[in-house]
Amino acid sequence: MTNHLFSLIRDGVPDPAKTAIETPEGRRYTYADLIARSGAYAAALRAAGVQPGDRVAVQVEKSPEVILLYLGVVRAGAVFLPLNTAYTPAEIGYFLGDAEPALFVCDPGRRDALTEAAAGVRTIWTLDGAGGGSAADAADRQGSGGGAFADVVRGPEDLAAILYTSGTTGRSKGAMLTHDNLASNARTLVAYWRFTADDVLIHALPVFHTHGLFVAINTVLASGGSMLFLPRLDPKLILSLMPRASVLMGVPTFYTRLLKEPGLTPEAAKGMRLFVSGSAPLLAETHREWQARTGHAILERYGMTETNMSTSNPYAGDRVAGTVGFPLPGVSLRVVPPEGGPALGPDTVGMIEVKGPNVFQGYWRMPEKTAAEFRADGFFITGDLGKVDARGYVHIVGRGKDLIISGGFNVYPKEVETEIDALPGVIESAVIGLGHPDFGEAVTAVVVGGAGCPDEAGVQAALEGRLARFKCPKRVLFVDELPRNTMGKVQKNLLREAHAALYRD
Repeated sequence: MTNHLFSLIRDGVPDPAKTAIETPEGRRYTYADLIARSGAYAAALRAAGVQPGDRVAVQVEKSPEVILLYLGVVRAGAVFLPLNTAYTPAEIGYFLGDAEPALFVCDPGRRDALTEAAAGVRTIWTLDGAGGGSAADAADRQGSGGGAFADVVRGPEDLAAILYTSGTTGRSKGAMLTHDNLASNARTLVAYWRFTADDVLIHALPVFHTHGLFVAINTVLASGGSMLFLPRLDPKLILSLMPRASVLMGVPTFYTRLLKEPGLTPEAAKGMRLFVSGSAPLLAETHREWQARTGHAILERYGMTETNMSTSNPYAGDRVAGTVGFPLPGVSLRVVPPEGGPALGPDTVGMIEVKGPNVFQGYWRMPEKTAAEFRADGFFITGDLGKVDARGYVHIVGRGKDLIISGGFNVYPKEVETEIDALPGVIESAVIGLGHPDFGEAVTAVVVGGAGCPDEAGVQAALEGRLARFKCPKRVLFVDELPRNTMGKVQKNLLREAHAALYRD
């Protein structure tokens, strides 16, 4: 018996002396360092009384040490619980109270502010090596013995991590991810995206989210590749690193920011083999402009906290703008009526449901919520509306909660947004439903406009004849930018809250 997830990484090591992680300052961590240091963290956690199955909560700024700590938690048989660095002490108090971790790691500058929130946690560490109470110091005390740490046996169904959902529609839920949820998805992505030990990933994503932590890091380490580890999005730095790299994983914002750089040319990107985008929809215009500027087609894929990656545009084949490709090997996907029922035919919008080894075990301490989100045959109800076209490509239309029912007719925001975004001068749009005395909900567009963008009447006039009347926005509002979360997703709940009274007068 082995530690299921870490064994995947250990078995993928091509050469212990090979660099696994490199920072812009030139600090390098070899695979030997990775194994030794993660073993030291695992030993330190065990010495601190962390038992298999215990949760270890972590809210720290991005650094290579976070990755070594994550691997140490896995090797100790504990459950890694990363928390968004933007969370306030009050929010942290909720997560710590719900997950009841045995140990909490935070930044030294926030320790005092988080003392009350972490009052129920037995042990609190900071990550840096500044003396007592530091995770790094505890690992240092294990010395070379940490590298020989005997990994705690964990099977495929044992928990490896809990990731809390954003909670935009209520109480945040802890998605329980098993060793095999993560390991199987990493193996699939290595094969599907053709990762090898020769790959070098530019890593500029956060590491408290499934995209940056599991999709990026697990895939690279499982293939024996390397990472250029950036603290944050820095378009100029990314551009300068492309000659040394082969892959970039990002959110749409990465690509829109890079497109503003005059140095982005086919020559600059000629050594790259793969650009991946996810976590939020990529505009078809961005896809087209990127291909025109670099000669590369961005590969868009689809996943969520609860499922890791479920679909991907093909590595070899048409990467169709506006779609998220096909179900990954081993993943079953169907589109059904929102209330449930038989799978719908091609190009019919409904609720996306998925099933496979990538799908989570359930919500932490929420058995009723877990039961409500799974069908009797094991399919998970994603909450995303979409369709499968005649070629088998999956299209995401929006979240189920974003569906607008206006005058008894269903309106899918993505369809309206696509038409608005195609208008000259429109940078982007978000379509929401707002309470209306006659229609129940009124279709409302929130638009970010640039030079030449039409005014409200102009947008409405342009949509006449292109959309059924019930789909056309009753009002068009203009803003400087759309509210987004840290992964680039538009927060439509905030737009609905901000304009809730629009039709009440």
